[in-house]
Amino acid sequence: MTKENDIEQRLLTKLQDLKYTCRPDIRDREALEQNFREKFEALNRINLTDAEFSRLLEGIISPDTFACAETLRHPNTFEREDGTPLHYQPVNLKDWCRNSFEVVSQLRINTKSSFQRYDVILLLNGLPLVQIELKALQVSPRKAMQQIVDYKNDPGNGYTNSLLCFIQLFIVSNRSNTWYFANNASEHFRFDADEHFLPLYQWAAPD
Repeated sequence: MTKENDIEQRLLTKLQDLKYTCRPDIRDREALEQNFREKFEALNRINLTDAEFSRLLEGIISPDTFACAETLRHPNTFEREDGTPLHYQPVNLKDWCRNSFEVVSQLRINTKSSFQRYDVILLLNGLPLVQIELKALQVSPRKAMQQIVDYKNDPGNGYTNSLLCFIQLFIVSNRSNTWYFANNASEHFRFDADEHFLPLYQWAAPD
């Protein structure tokens, strides 16, 4: 029997082989936000005050998945305390080697009604862009799909009020079967009794 933890550890090892930096110290919202601050300041060569960083978070965190995607892809402007504008982009689209690639596991986000735990998340410059939910080999990945939908339906969930709003892609796997699907607005993001969950894709075969 291949357990979920074994699959997770193998995945983390593979991601490190692909030059992702493993960050076991990032396990909660506070650590996630502090890491994003460090990456943001380094990328934009700026030092923000605590008040400026709080306003930055307020400005970029949104329940609108389209707005978050736009923030990632286009230049943005932030007004500093002295009134001067800071032009920034969270991702360096021209020179990818200047970006930071990290992976965290077992991240916990406290919502209004529960603690939500995420198996593996890929970070780009401190922003969580890909969530990977894993199940044991004998468990269908659809269980992980249902878990993601349940998390998104939870009042005050992390996908609407934390940096997790930047998640672009969900991946579910039990190692034998792997599927992936894009993040989307709630009205287009559901899993019903007929197991309609579109659009859903599978990894291509090696050949």
